[in-house]
Amino acid sequence: MFGKMIIEGCLILLAVCLVEGEDCSLPCDCPSEVPPCPLGTSLVLDGCGCCKVCARQAGDPCSGLEPCDHHKELYCDYRILSDTETGICMAREGATCDLGGVIYRSGETFQPSCKHQCICMNGEIGCVPTCSNDVRLPSPDCPSPRRVKIPGKCCEDWVCGQDQGDDPFQAAMAVYREVPAYGQELESPRDNCIVQTTEWSECSKSCGMGISERVTNDNEQCQLEKQSRMCMIRPCDAPQEKSIKKGKKCVRTPKSQKAMRFELSGCTSTRAYKPKFCGVCTDGRCCTPHTTGTTEVEFKCPEGDTFLKKMMFIRTCSCHHDCPRDNDIFLSTHHRRMTGDYEN
Repeated sequence: MFGKMIIEGCLILLAVCLVEGEDCSLPCDCPSEVPPCPLGTSLVLDGCGCCKVCARQAGDPCSGLEPCDHHKELYCDYRILSDTETGICMAREGATCDLGGVIYRSGETFQPSCKHQCICMNGEIGCVPTCSNDVRLPSPDCPSPRRVKIPGKCCEDWVCGQDQGDDPFQAAMAVYREVPAYGQELESPRDNCIVQTTEWSECSKSCGMGISERVTNDNEQCQLEKQSRMCMIRPCDAPQEKSIKKGKKCVRTPKSQKAMRFELSGCTSTRAYKPKFCGVCTDGRCCTPHTTGTTEVEFKCPEGDTFLKKMMFIRTCSCHHDCPRDNDIFLSTHHRRMTGDYEN
């Protein structure tokens, strides 16, 4: 373990030396337009911290000025090639992913179908759609828009065709009948919407940063959509057993004594927080969130970009014997209702 830390330290020093070897003393001369990157590729600063470039991916050649995608925990390994100024982007050690019997390395990107681009991150698979999910409303020029499959194309396209037997005049007039007389406001789909929202799912990780999801139609279109929020039940490196008081068997909802910043894909929260966590027990019980709240947290990346992410904040936890065990294939049956979840 100690030898591994020394090797990683030497690689970092080598990368720093190579960057300093590049000419970073000149003023920044960046293109006026940000380079377009392929889907799933991060936009990062070059080795001089000057211009934004498309990050190198796993297996790509890299250098001091052409960094690897640190959001995917890739690093430039200079030991593979004889040229010390050029390396290969490699993924840091992490759990592999199994999808349909195919094993993917941590940090590896892949396309299980033409409609999705996915990445394996330490045993977890995340995907983004490659096809547009836009909605086209009827209009006088296109009264009956619909998606159709185009031969030779992966994604469906919108066409303005109409079913056989339809009266073009009636189809067009249907658009105008939606416009009320006397300047009244249009009726929104939300006005007659029966809101349905599922409970938040359990956090995907028992320690460290995970994801919780739910499905709701609480939106302007009254359409079902999946929502996600980040969650952290407890830190992975905090020995909570030490905080159990004498004569007690559990510490239920400990609060962070020091302000901390959340980290996500190499980005850090702009604010520091003192969150509550779920504790541990010494009698075999496990502690899980009981009441939670949801708040947007702003993250800032090394490249200067910022983004907002919804995050779960624990208010109270409960300790119980209904604990999912390791490798339990019926993990989803171990569900405990969370009450009083508030959206801040």
